[in-house]
Order: sequence, then C-alpha cells, then structure tokens
Amino acid sequence: MFDFEENQLKLKQKNRFMSNFVLLIAEKPQAALKIAQALSEGEISKKSNNNVYWFEFYRNGKKHVCVPTVGHLFVLDAKEKKWSYPVFEMEWVPAFKRKESAFSLPYYKNLKMFENAEEIVVCCDYDTEGEVIGYNILRFVFGREDAKRMKFSTLTKPDLIEAYENMMEHIDFGQAEAGLTRHYLDFLWGINTTRALTISMRSVKGGFAIVSTGRVQGPTLHLLAKREKEIASFVPTPYWELESHVLAKKEIVAVYEKGKIFAKQEAERIYEECKGKEAVVADVKSKETKLSPPVPFDTTALQTEAYRCFGFSPAQTLSIAESLYTAGYISYPRTSSQKLPEKIGYKSILLALKKINMFEKDAEELLKKSVLKPKEGTKEDPAHPAIYPTTQPPNIESLNPQEKKLYELIVRRFFAVFGDNALRKVVKIAFDINSHKFIATGYTTIGLGWLKYYPFVEAKEIELPEVKKGEVFAQKIFLLEKETKPPERYTQASILKEMEKNNLGTKATRAQILQTLYDRGYIKGKSIKVTSFGLAVTEALEKYCPQIIDVGLTAKFEEEMEMIRERKKEMQDVIKEAKDVLSSILEEFRENESKIGEFLAEKYKSTIKEMNFVGKCPKCDNDLLIIKSKSSGKRFVGCSNYKNGCDFSSPLPQKGNIHFTEKLCKKCSSPIVIIKTKGKRPFSFCLNVNCKKD
Repeated sequence: MFDFEENQLKLKQKNRFMSNFVLLIAEKPQAALKIAQALSEGEISKKSNNNVYWFEFYRNGKKHVCVPTVGHLFVLDAKEKKWSYPVFEMEWVPAFKRKESAFSLPYYKNLKMFENAEEIVVCCDYDTEGEVIGYNILRFVFGREDAKRMKFSTLTKPDLIEAYENMMEHIDFGQAEAGLTRHYLDFLWGINTTRALTISMRSVKGGFAIVSTGRVQGPTLHLLAKREKEIASFVPTPYWELESHVLAKKEIVAVYEKGKIFAKQEAERIYEECKGKEAVVADVKSKETKLSPPVPFDTTALQTEAYRCFGFSPAQTLSIAESLYTAGYISYPRTSSQKLPEKIGYKSILLALKKINMFEKDAEELLKKSVLKPKEGTKEDPAHPAIYPTTQPPNIESLNPQEKKLYELIVRRFFAVFGDNALRKVVKIAFDINSHKFIATGYTTIGLGWLKYYPFVEAKEIELPEVKKGEVFAQKIFLLEKETKPPERYTQASILKEMEKNNLGTKATRAQILQTLYDRGYIKGKSIKVTSFGLAVTEALEKYCPQIIDVGLTAKFEEEMEMIRERKKEMQDVIKEAKDVLSSILEEFRENESKIGEFLAEKYKSTIKEMNFVGKCPKCDNDLLIIKSKSSGKRFVGCSNYKNGCDFSSPLPQKGNIHFTEKLCKKCSSPIVIIKTKGKRPFSFCLNVNCKKD
C-alpha cells in the first residue's frame, strides 16, 4: 500500500454507513445514474459531497450505493524523481496529485467514505481499461483484491438488470493483468525513450524541449514517415492511354484493352492505326452480380466510416460514440467484434427504431422479413458484440448535429446488415477498331437491396445503350498522356486501418496515439504530412536505435498481452522480458546519444519555423510567422521580413490551439486561421486586422 496522504484526505464527517450495504463502482457519473435507475426498486436518493454526487437505492430489500469514479483514479509514476534514464522502478499514485487531474480528488474522497461496504461490485466498462480502473480502486482505496463484477454492453435497463442478476463472482483477473501490463509497458517505454531523446538534444542544444516517443507512438510515426519518404523520393513515369468515343445511340467511352502504355512510340502507332477507322461491335457480355451487405461496425470501421462520411477524426468519433453510449442509445463503442448475437433482440430494436419518423419506413420493411439474420464479419471480441443501436432510442432533436450524424450512421448500418444483396448488372462491350480491341464497361443497379437502407454508399452507375454484335459505328480516338502518381498520403482513417493491420495499439488507444502525434508537432493536416522534425526523430532512431520504432516488436508485445488476458502467459514474465529488451535498447541509445542529439538539434530550428509558419505576408509576400513577445509573453503574427521594414503584424487570441488553413481571405488575400479551444466552438478569422470584412 502506498502513502496517499490520508491525513489530508479525511472527511469532516464520519462515515454515516454501517457495513450492511452493497457498493457499486461505476466508471463515470452518467453511468452511475443509469445503473441506479435500472436497478432501483423504488425511489433513488441523489447525494453529494464536494460537488460530486452518488446514488442510493434499495433492491431486494437491501441498500445499494452507486458511486462513480471519473476514469483512472491512479496513475503510474517513477519512484526515482531524478530526471534521467533508465527508469525501471515505478509505483501507482493517486491521479489527483497531478495538477491536470486534480479534479479527481472529490471522487477519491467519496469512494473512501464507503470503505466498510459489506459487498463491492465493479460496474466499470468491461474491457482492459475498465478492469484496471476497478481493480486499482479495490486495491488502493479499499485494500481488497477482489469483488463481484457486472458485465454489460449497453446501459439500458434490461441489460443492466441481467448483468446484476448474473454478475460474475470475481473480477476478470486475466483482463485486469493484461491492462496492468499495458500500463507498465507503455510507462516504461514512454518515460525512458522520451527522456533519452530529450536529454540527447538538450546536451547539444541547451534549453529544454520535450522530444517524445513511445511503445506504439514510435512505430506509428515510423509507418507515416516511411510513406512520407516514398512520396518525396517518387519519380513520376510518363505513360499513355487510348480512349475511343464510339458514336452509337449514346456516346460510349471505350478504353484500350491493355490499359497503360509506357512506350510512347507504341501508343502513337496504335493511335494512328485507329484514327478515322470505324468501331465494330466484336462482343457483348452481360451478367448479374450480387453486392453483399456490409458487416456491423467494430470500432475501427466506425471511425473510418465516420471520417469518410463526415470528416470526423477518430478521436472525435470515439468521443461522440461515448456520449451516445453513456446516454443508453448505442452499445459499447470499443469493440473488435463484427458480430451481432441474437440475444440482443433484433426485432425489439427495430420496433423501438420504428417510433422515430426518419427510420419508421425502413424499420417497418425489415420487420416484415420472415427471418432476421444479420450479415456478419469474421472478427470477434470476447467482451462485447459489434456496435448497434439499443431499444432506448433518443429524441433525435435532443442530439447535437454531430451526435445526430453518428447515431444515424450506426442505425442505418444496423438496418443494412439485415438487408438483401443488391443486384448489379455489368455489361461489357468489346469493339474492334482496325484489329485493336477497346472495352466499354457499364454498371446499373437492378435491385437496391441493402443500399436502400444505407445512403452513405453510392453505387457507380454507367448505363450503356443496347448494341448488337456486328454493328458498326463511327468513333473518335484520343491519345492521353499521363504520369504515374506517388503513393497517397495516409488519412486519419487509413492509418488507423494500418495500425490495426500491424497490431499497433488497441481499438481504444489508436485514436489517442494519433492525436498525440499531432499534439507533438510530428504530423499535420487531414491528409497526413510528417513534419521535418517528425522525420528527424524517426530518422535518428532508425539509424542509431531501430528497435524503438520496430513495428514487429510492438506487435509481439500486443500478442503477449492478449495471451495474459487469456491466462496463457504470466504478467511478470512479460514485464521482465520488456525490461530486458528496453535495457538493451537504452544501452544502444546511450552509446549514440551525442550523435542523436546533434542530429535532432540541427533539425529542431527549422521545424519550429515550419510549425510557426502561417502563410504569406499580404504586404511583401515573405513568410508570416507566429511570434512570442519576449517582453509581454503574448503571441502574435508578424512578417519574417520585419528587419527590412515590413511592419505587417496581427494579434492572436492568447488561448486555444491555432490551426492553419490553405484558405485566403476573399477581401484581402491574407491567410485564414482557425482557433480551437476545448469546450468552445472553433472560429476562423482573417489575419489582417485592417481588412474590410463587410
């Protein structure tokens, strides 16, 4: 047990409760309310202390107290306070000891009030993080090693009652140990590699700039940097395509059967041989194909689809989904499953959704099916099913615009998985033009099937006119010169898929890892570009200490943590192995510390300029930069050409994150920037204070 300064935390009033009550620990305040409302057999009494509340009620004649936490109440910290590396000794400490988590203190105090509970039930989210939250509270607040466990996937009354009546006799120790291992490994990797990088650069550059990496962060940045280098080194290759516009009843576009031609001479020869010649219908083939319904959403699929449809970042999608879940409108959004078990009650969900005007027609149509069987994917999750809408839908008008969009996406995906195959007709017409074959392909939908329920997919439609074999038509030939294109940059959606493919992080952590890379200034933009400093960090590690960014090593530990969850491997063995690997990595780093520091310091200056670049000065066309005043400490935008007389400057809000756009003011051509402040709506403005915006 650690010293948590109990003398400072004792409450002014003595514990008012005897021991004959059941304590339920919920992960969040909203979840605590839902649990109390579901389980209470009478009135609920809402109590508060330090402006934080809990709920008391009776069930089966016994008093129950449902007390919320607010995520993790305990975090890992180094025992050795000296800022150096390597660091291998760590301990759990109260989160409230950190300034940024001081808000968690009242939650700790409230839980402490009920330490003499006769029975404790952990009701945190059923995943590794929820298990760690509950287990640490049991150990460090109540001095206990075990408790009963409620397991649920929705915060609806029927599910919560079932979870209560069939609660597990013990917490899920496999899940708890897997979660603890992740915390230990992430802490060890993060603190040691970040300190190593920071100290290496500080010893050369002086000053103090944090240079961070981590167990998953480093390999993810490496993937992005690898793509960035591929784009930078790409040399386009010219090629030619031949296109024939056949003048039938309706113009038909047919392409040369061999596609790209890389020899200009050959392309020109075929062009000349086809020029002015007629197109003869050599063959017409038609077939029907089936387009299967999509599978239910897992976390990654929801994030990628929300990004594609609405431009929501992965972190934003998870945040919105979490709000919908805690309100009871959808199932638990952190899942790897693509399966919907029958026990969730397909018909009951459709009947509930039918009451909402925008879903009434589709729900009613699906309810007429003799058998409701969802199209499922192969991925499973032992903790939760795929994401689905519950039997307790919201008043749509009460949702904010983002919640409404995401909720509709989830509902319509749920509808789609019960839909029939869409039927597509594919027609291929082969034209002979002076012994050269050109192909035209048409697509038409002849049976909407599931597409009628899911408007977020547009099936390609190219309708070709009817022609018969042997018919002859005039045609015009076109020779198109093109170039091969570099690999596309990753988007926030596609890198998430790549992380999943490489087993980097988990469904719950990937979005935050990506956000950290943005926050550190290693990457920028929706179409992700790695900054020069992000490239420098990766290049330095790749050259001098490649194991830190080894995708395979990170994936190996992910697999071992899964084995811990399945009780096939011991937590202590994996931690020992990780420490041994990290010791070797840090030893190699220490040998190259000065070289790494010199390399990073050289790149740091140009990166700061790149990160502070806003756009071009409307007065002299030099660079506009964010500058911090040495005298006042305030930030503003100024021209890099100020030494030569350019006096353009513009004030900036002193709070909030600045996001640069590529847009220019329509009135004065000055750059447009966006300020984003937590809890407030983003706002954009033109940097020219003298601009006549009216």
